[in-house]
Amino acid sequence: MDITSRTVFMVGGTSGIGLELARRFRAAGSTVVVGGRNTEVLAQLAGEGLGAVEIDVTDADSVARARDDVLHAHPQLDTVVTMSGTGGPEDLWDPAHFATAQAVVEVNLLGTIRVIDAFTPHLLARGAGTIVTVSSGIGFLPFPLMPTYGASKAAVHAYSEALRAQLAGTGVEVAELVPPAVATRIGSSNPHALTLDAYGKEVMELLAQDPTPHEILVQAVLMHRWAERDGTYDTLVEQRSQALATLPGRTQG
Repeated sequence: MDITSRTVFMVGGTSGIGLELARRFRAAGSTVVVGGRNTEVLAQLAGEGLGAVEIDVTDADSVARARDDVLHAHPQLDTVVTMSGTGGPEDLWDPAHFATAQAVVEVNLLGTIRVIDAFTPHLLARGAGTIVTVSSGIGFLPFPLMPTYGASKAAVHAYSEALRAQLAGTGVEVAELVPPAVATRIGSSNPHALTLDAYGKEVMELLAQDPTPHEILVQAVLMHRWAERDGTYDTLVEQRSQALATLPGRTQG
């Protein structure tokens, strides 16, 4: 991907990885529009020279309005990044966890599909472009404290694979960003989390490759992605299960 000349809609770009990559795309020379729910932050980003569009990926009407606004201002749009995501711990002994599970699926999986559906006709009509989905290392190597987050990201991976197959030959490519723990709201409690700066730098180097890799895998996520192949899966899941001791009524043992 030529990162110096793209027109990018970064959905979920008002914080974390999305904002880091939005700023890096702009610094490289691309035109960038950031989408999100926080209108105050969007106004601040507009002041930085980024495009800003309000969007709630859980609301089909909001997604449609955002698409229309973005394409009206940027009919040459060629790159859509589905960065919106949420997650948190769940106690599967307590049925009340379902509210968290439902919210996670609504944003991470269905939100991704809504955005893709909104922009795919435009990209197909252009005959060229890129859709960047965002899964997670947790989608390949579960973190049992966040079960639905991992399930939703595994689903995004499977959906990305199917989308790539269905768009083959159209000129529209699909790249899957697979983050490890990064120092954002979701990954802030992990002492091994990459800094946003380090992660963003490595991601942009990978995106700039020609052809664009199907999976954007920084070094820190390789242990997650290939755990089954490398025979480390069971040991790593057992290690990651130790975090369950933080739940009510659990003890390490």
